[in-house]
Amino acid sequence: MAADSAEQFCVAEERSGHCAVVDGNFLYVWGGYVSIEENEVYLPNDELWIYEMDSGLWTMHLMEGELPTSMSGSCGASINGKLYIFGGFDDKGYSNRLYYVNLRTKNGTYRWKKITNFKGQPPTPRDKLSCWVYKDRLIYFGGYGCRKHNELSDCFDVHDAFWEGQIFWGWHNDVHVFDTTTQTWSQPAIRGGDPPQPRAAHTCAVLGNKGYIFGGRVLQTRMNDLHCLNLDTWTWSGRINISGEKPKDRSWHTLTPIGDDRLFLFGGLSSDNVPLSDGWIHSITTNGWKQLTHLPKSRPRLWHTACLGKEGEVMVFGGSKDDLHFMDTGHCSDLLIFQTQPYSLLRLCLDCIGKNAALLKNQIPCLPSKLLQQVLKKITFWAAVSHRQEKKAETERQSQLNTT
Repeated sequence: MAADSAEQFCVAEERSGHCAVVDGNFLYVWGGYVSIEENEVYLPNDELWIYEMDSGLWTMHLMEGELPTSMSGSCGASINGKLYIFGGFDDKGYSNRLYYVNLRTKNGTYRWKKITNFKGQPPTPRDKLSCWVYKDRLIYFGGYGCRKHNELSDCFDVHDAFWEGQIFWGWHNDVHVFDTTTQTWSQPAIRGGDPPQPRAAHTCAVLGNKGYIFGGRVLQTRMNDLHCLNLDTWTWSGRINISGEKPKDRSWHTLTPIGDDRLFLFGGLSSDNVPLSDGWIHSITTNGWKQLTHLPKSRPRLWHTACLGKEGEVMVFGGSKDDLHFMDTGHCSDLLIFQTQPYSLLRLCLDCIGKNAALLKNQIPCLPSKLLQQVLKKITFWAAVSHRQEKKAETERQSQLNTT
């Protein structure tokens, strides 16, 4: 029974620099890397991990088709049930390839397809970029990558150069659009406003027709500036002046839209190389940041992913709890779930029954069939939570014993 439970309650492997999206009741995770004996090892490119929100269970599915190479720092986004992956970094360097996979498969087969019959010009190769999804379009901003000498422009801050091959590395602040309906790349003409300075490891989020950007890194500088781009008029806001307190400079953080006018910021790496565990909510209505005071201080994350689940939950998966530049061993596999609004009465009742299933075992079978199905998934969810907590506690006990 213990072996069956261990298999049933398995979790996606630890990783950083991966992609994650939500579609329906499921969280999908692909790619990224881990550190093994001080070597960066990319996760298998044919594995898709799926987390069911209701039951709390992970499953791994092998993928087919035109597989992307195993990479970190790719940009993942979903439109109409399809996961799109652009860019990234692998053993051969930076990528500007675009792939997609249909997540709403009818036969359980997940098949990658490389998009090659596109029109227009894709962005230059890069990683650690971000993406807005708006009107069936993928709108990419920034990132770190390479350009040839004839591709240098004002949207690129040079970091290093290989003169023999005329190759330059650096940070971008250009905007590129991929229309998923017409399979066309384009670069919109920016009609006004000051663009953010070039950067990578920043984060993007959409509210209404506005694409927001926060923070990121260029050269040795990490930032805490907030900008937005009107995705209809292609006008930049310039740096948004914030009243009151605001988050400190950071990179490798996440920004997640919650509701119609709020953004949830979590984690990252500070300008003094400290992994962060703070959470903030920015209100578009009041144009202010508010720090959340009830978050655990012992769960820092950087280069993680954050996706909006049901009932305003933000699901943070993976990432590192260490500064990746100096101690690249702290990759994580746990899923942090942040509640950003009150749960519905039904949700509270289901959780209560799920947590107390042993006490209610005689009453549960009497429930109506539709409600019973939801309750059984909640029982599984809380059993999985309990199992993983016990396993983590046992691992920590063993670690302390080995230390002493």
